[in-house]
Amino acid sequence: MEDELHCIACKQLFNNPVLLPCYHALCLNCAVHAQRPLEPTVPQENSGNSTTSGSSTAESHASDCHPESDKLSILSETDSGVVCNSRPNSYLGTSNHIGGGIIAFPPIMAGSYSLSCPACRKTVYFDDNGAHNLPKYRTMRNIVDRYGELRHIVPKCQLCESEPAADATVLCEQCEVLYCDSCRDNCHPSRGPLAKHNLLEPTVGKLALRNKIRNRDIICNEHEEECLSMYCMVCKTPVCAVCMHESRHSSHDVQAINTMCKAQKTELSQNLQQLSEKARTTTEFIQRLKQMSEKLNGECEELERQVDARCDALIRSIERRRQWLIDAVRQDKEIKQRSLKDHVTSCTCKLQKTTSLLQFCIEALKENDPVSFLQVGSMLIARVSNTDMTWHKDVLPSPRSYHQLDLTLDDNTVLKAIEHMNFIQMKTPSAALIIAEECSAENNSVTIAWQPPASSYVEGYVLELDDGNGGDFREVYCGTETICTVDGLHFNCTYNARVKAFNSAGEGEYSEVIGLQTSEVAWFTFDPCLSSPELCFTPDNMTVTCEGFEHRVALGSVGFSRGVHYWEFTIDRYDADTDPSFGVARLDVSKEEMLGKDESGWSMYIDKQRSWFMHCRSHEQRCEGGIQVGSTVGVLLDLNKHQLSFFVNDEPQGPVAFNGLYGVFYPAVSVNRGVAVTLHTALDAPSDIEDC
Repeated sequence: MEDELHCIACKQLFNNPVLLPCYHALCLNCAVHAQRPLEPTVPQENSGNSTTSGSSTAESHASDCHPESDKLSILSETDSGVVCNSRPNSYLGTSNHIGGGIIAFPPIMAGSYSLSCPACRKTVYFDDNGAHNLPKYRTMRNIVDRYGELRHIVPKCQLCESEPAADATVLCEQCEVLYCDSCRDNCHPSRGPLAKHNLLEPTVGKLALRNKIRNRDIICNEHEEECLSMYCMVCKTPVCAVCMHESRHSSHDVQAINTMCKAQKTELSQNLQQLSEKARTTTEFIQRLKQMSEKLNGECEELERQVDARCDALIRSIERRRQWLIDAVRQDKEIKQRSLKDHVTSCTCKLQKTTSLLQFCIEALKENDPVSFLQVGSMLIARVSNTDMTWHKDVLPSPRSYHQLDLTLDDNTVLKAIEHMNFIQMKTPSAALIIAEECSAENNSVTIAWQPPASSYVEGYVLELDDGNGGDFREVYCGTETICTVDGLHFNCTYNARVKAFNSAGEGEYSEVIGLQTSEVAWFTFDPCLSSPELCFTPDNMTVTCEGFEHRVALGSVGFSRGVHYWEFTIDRYDADTDPSFGVARLDVSKEEMLGKDESGWSMYIDKQRSWFMHCRSHEQRCEGGIQVGSTVGVLLDLNKHQLSFFVNDEPQGPVAFNGLYGVFYPAVSVNRGVAVTLHTALDAPSDIEDC
């Protein structure tokens, strides 16, 4: 944080720092040398032309002395939040509005001074006490002292006229001045009134002086028996209890000084945390920039090899172009490397200044004296907030323009056009075009086709779909194909699709959105791949049989997770004393036992006289009524209510069988020897459903 601890005038560590109204700091000695005496002016009467003339004279005088100063900002002692005087009348006065846009400056008295800030050029005016009216910058002084102790910096004599000053050997506790041996003998002899002064070793003396000043600073200047216990929110200054009731602060909003100190420290800490995170991000960003330079060299070398390889394979007529191409690559590399180097330098400089500000603010937070901290708390918050707000503009521009070589060779040029061979610039592709006539929706799947963007180099495509309910888009395909089918969607939903092309330079714009409607009802068959291999299916996969005595499970080709779905089974053969099981299952259901015996199956098994509901080997709800050849068994899966119901010959078979069904469910049936069932789909759900 050394940048924060050096005086902008003498470029040395602060020595007895004072605070200007603009919140810039100077050494007291530098401020005294920088102040300039002012020529006195005669007050003008506020009437007629003489008033205007007098105002113009004072205004002209101030402009001649300090053409770049902001005079209005220095006329009020509270406009900047800091009272910059040690006496009530240290300023020359305040401005008076005359009329017609003219502002009259108060008359300048003999012995007055002005001081222009070396950093911002704003000017402040003093009475005959000059720069000594400026308040002591206690927080800066304390931080500089701690920094000097940490770095073992020997304090310098404050009275040496030679440059550089000699090392100080003692500090007078009463004079509050550092002396070297020579200046102590000449200026502070141990005799007369000075014999009672206490000379201390500099480090010990500074600690004692710091405690002395701290005790002195908590006492009100106007009421010496009162401590500064409150903080005026209007004047931005600490006040005592007497000031709060007897002076101009009586009508102002005041808060407890410790409360205000804690609030500003909290706010500063929060801002520092945000700025610290940006500093960390910038450090990583600078590292990436440096790595980009190495990557740029590698890409350049690779491109040179490509140029050499391709040019060597061509006839002699390409030799005139080969060197030109290599030179172009190297020139582009040099330009980009210079840009990278400049960017790194700029970011490093910004980071150094920010890190210095961070460290200084952290040290300021260690200030235990509320008065001292509140003196600069608002300023530090403003600086940190301003740095935070301008961070992206100053530090993090997009490096895409120079972080890689965006060139490639087009080697398809015919020999007749060899003289026109050149690099083509790698740009992000244009928007792809969806071919509407080749897009379709079938059952719960959609197919989208598109064509490549014209005159663009494309390495792949990204297809995105929404959730069928107007929600956010999500990526469903990434590859080089120009047609894609997406399965497993919801029925009776409209899905919006869009596609974009990409290459190494980046991603192109999205295509226009196309909407595709899935089927209102589900058309599906048995899926031999998802079912037990011991089952037998007809060619259309609508009828299933089994030759074994043990139950085997068959699954449908479509899974459901939303909506109301109904399908039926017809009993084609039933010549054995067995009980087929109908229902739904998850993909991981056991296919080598009766449906419903594990946790992934929900079923109703039925014989010629009665039926039961079964899940996880638990049998419930015995219902009278069985099946025979020609009977129909209906399955109603209501995922809006998360229920499963069964029907036999179009009549409800008992109450609602199962509740609380969440997830993806597949139509399922388990059969064994002597049973054949046929699946019927795309049916409307029964209209006379009653929950039991």
